[in-house]
Amino acid sequence: MTGYALMNEEEKEALIREFLPFIKYTAYRLAWRLPAHLTAEDLVSVGTMGLLDAVRRYDQEKARLKTFVEFRIKGAMLDEIRANDMVPKSMKKKIDSIKKAHSKLEKELCRLPSEEEIARELDISVEEYHQILQDANNCVVLRFEDFKGSHEDGDLDINDCLSDREAKNPLELLEDTKLKEALAGAIERLPEKEKRILSLYYWDELTMKEIAGVLALTEGRVSQLHKQALLRLKSLF
Repeated sequence: MTGYALMNEEEKEALIREFLPFIKYTAYRLAWRLPAHLTAEDLVSVGTMGLLDAVRRYDQEKARLKTFVEFRIKGAMLDEIRANDMVPKSMKKKIDSIKKAHSKLEKELCRLPSEEEIARELDISVEEYHQILQDANNCVVLRFEDFKGSHEDGDLDINDCLSDREAKNPLELLEDTKLKEALAGAIERLPEKEKRILSLYYWDELTMKEIAGVLALTEGRVSQLHKQALLRLKSLF
């Protein structure tokens, strides 16, 4: 493919059409993290700009075009979300207190604590605990940086996972590391219902509403359990 600067308008439009399905898919998969003033359509626009920037910066000696472009598109969206993070300090403090309580109780009890035990440790009602999880809808973000130290050779830099023609792609590289084993082990320690929600959401790609139908729960309860599972994983790491 020729450089972006050398493309005519038809070639540029064709490029955008080629990657638009991926841009939309990624935008809507990340939409649950959005603050109130941003929409999935905003992420689509950001992803499109990330696509064009990726093509301008693309070096075919370092990576495949598709791999590089998709990485830059998602990166642009995540940068936009973090730049617009309007989470109050009070909410961040509450989330941090839940993580600390979870970690403390797990060490004391030698098992995963229940919702009631966490609420009692925080001196709040279970209803208040659920409300914090609900309010944290846009606050819980898992990043690769959260798992630093779990790799036997030291910190894992996602930029090093960009593939070239001779190397495995980033997914294959991650599958070959201890990171996968550590994360799988942590997920295995979750309560069965939380494990199933993570599986249905991230593996089967069901929506919260669809998962609620499968598990015979309310959509709000599924959302609460999903946030709680992510908090447990961060605490375990």
